[in-house]
Amino acid sequence: MTEQIEAPRRTPLNRVRVLEAAVSLADDVGIESLSMRRLAQQLGVVPMALYKHVANKDELLDGMVDVIVGEIDPPARGPGWKDAVRLRILSARQALLRHPWARQVVESRTSRSPAVLEYMDDFIGMFLAGGFSVDLTHHVMHALGSRMWGFTQELFDDAGSHEAEADVTPEAQAAMFQEMSRRYPNILQVAMAARHDDRSVVGQGCDDQFEFEFALDLLLDGFERLQEQGWDSTQAKLGRP
Repeated sequence: MTEQIEAPRRTPLNRVRVLEAAVSLADDVGIESLSMRRLAQQLGVVPMALYKHVANKDELLDGMVDVIVGEIDPPARGPGWKDAVRLRILSARQALLRHPWARQVVESRTSRSPAVLEYMDDFIGMFLAGGFSVDLTHHVMHALGSRMWGFTQELFDDAGSHEAEADVTPEAQAAMFQEMSRRYPNILQVAMAARHDDRSVVGQGCDDQFEFEFALDLLLDGFERLQEQGWDSTQAKLGRP
């Protein structure tokens, strides 16, 4: 009797599998190269099969943000609000560092999914549970801005400048710095301070963990002082010159 060999069963396609594959593909090829067609090829299906799970490219990107949010640690139990907020922000930063394209996608989203709203709600809840007034929490969230997602827009981002410098001669580079020092001496002085040597605990460039945590701790210390003082925005506005 001839035995029939069963073909291996294909893993059923579902929304979670589509989104996780999209994140993995973006990690490999970059967000600019991600397309529905390429994602379908990665999954071994026809492009139309994807549309049963995501309506369009925007919904795909929204779902990819949800995957990233799912990688952020939940609010820590036990520590005070300050440590809890700090740990969660640094966890968000690690999630974005694992997926370099994620910052661009987070910034581009105009709608908020339930996963994103839940993250924001939990984040606000850490301050309220720590005794912050709704008024102070409102202004704290404005001050944190994108930092709650683990990133900020850096003023002195010299990653691109290093690439540009590789294309110019040492003479041209020296002339450029001389002109900068003549026209914009203060900018050059501060920007050059970011050129840390290899032995520095900070490392190359400005947008690194040390710089991020330095600014984060300044903000958290400031929030703590305002909370202890019973700060109120109405009174603060009345005291404005």
